[in-house]
Amino acid sequence: MSAPEFVIVGGGLAAGTAATTLREEGFDGHVTLIAGEAHKPYIRPPLSKGYLARLDESELWVQPEEWWREHDVEVRSGQHAAALDLNDRRVVLESGAGVPFDRALIATGATPRGLDVPGADADGIHYLRTIEDSRAVREATEAGDRRVVVVGSGWIGMEVAATVRGFGNDVTVVSRSEVPLSAALGDELGEVFARLHLDHGVRLIRGARVTGFRVDSGRVVGLAHDGGEIDADVVVVGAGAIPLTGVAQEAGLQVRDGILVDAGMRTGAHGVFAAGDAANPVHPVLGRRLRSEHWANAIGTARTAALNMLDRGAEDDDVPYFYTDQFDLGMEFSGYPPLMRDAHVVYRGDVAAREFVSFWVSPIGRVVAGMNVNVWNVNEQVQRLIRAAAPVDEARLADSDVPLGDLVAEA
Repeated sequence: MSAPEFVIVGGGLAAGTAATTLREEGFDGHVTLIAGEAHKPYIRPPLSKGYLARLDESELWVQPEEWWREHDVEVRSGQHAAALDLNDRRVVLESGAGVPFDRALIATGATPRGLDVPGADADGIHYLRTIEDSRAVREATEAGDRRVVVVGSGWIGMEVAATVRGFGNDVTVVSRSEVPLSAALGDELGEVFARLHLDHGVRLIRGARVTGFRVDSGRVVGLAHDGGEIDADVVVVGAGAIPLTGVAQEAGLQVRDGILVDAGMRTGAHGVFAAGDAANPVHPVLGRRLRSEHWANAIGTARTAALNMLDRGAEDDDVPYFYTDQFDLGMEFSGYPPLMRDAHVVYRGDVAAREFVSFWVSPIGRVVAGMNVNVWNVNEQVQRLIRAAAPVDEARLADSDVPLGDLVAEA
């Protein structure tokens, strides 16, 4: 009997984590990883901060180069999957070649959302998704004294703005949102980041819609929005991302804001799984779908998918987590975004000094999310409070003299 064939489509953190998990769990069949980019699997969050700032590739790779050879994982870099043939059980490459599978994982990630406005194809307008994209932004901004306009005030936009401002550039963020990061954190905490950027000399143009770009000899020289115009030497667009689901959709899998999967990352097709940015899974704690584009989600969903490719019956019930580094602010967040809408915020520490922990507390007194800003070694306790799903004493929650461990024990 031939060894089972497992195929992973994707070249990011989710794909790399799944391959790693399969080998760690003792799978000795054939593993083929189809990576569309000309690289081994790598981690994307540093592209807008650490890697963009230092060009240190050591922090990017999911595994060192030799790991793939030593663990007999066939990585087909620079090859794109064109179709998923569920009848013949094979992944069809753009070259026409077929890669047979017994089990397959789709971890194709997401692609940046483009701007459909005049001049959007001009030179000097950048998006950020790949190593090459990050290098191009670095090359365009590292000398400083450039007029850089960042479109979008989500995580990528604000991280890029902070990093390129650190090179000595004149930086303006233009965003439809009135408050940076409000979609993730709400207005109250979003204003903390707005003040951070303003304090470091970044200009914020809020509630503005980009209407086009001014172009001279094929190169961007300015940006127009519904409130005026801005001169620009470099533009970086961080206007969100769209899950890459084409292969899944054409194969007849269910797609709605990502590939629909259960809490074990199973699609509706036997032996086919999805993970990472491309997947829209059911979260077993919330009992609803929760798609995420963050680092921890790529790891958690990919590990769950790999375990279930081995019939382990796993579910991904992790508390969503992400982090950021902007200027002198480092932050970790854990929590359930859908439950934050009706919550109020309780602070512990000094918000003005940007050294605090914020807790989102539900109407029935439960901690549903928490964010530690320049306060370290507390995220595990924050997650335990969230998992406890028990009412807390808000006065004690806000009191820095009360150890979080005591609150966890009481929950």
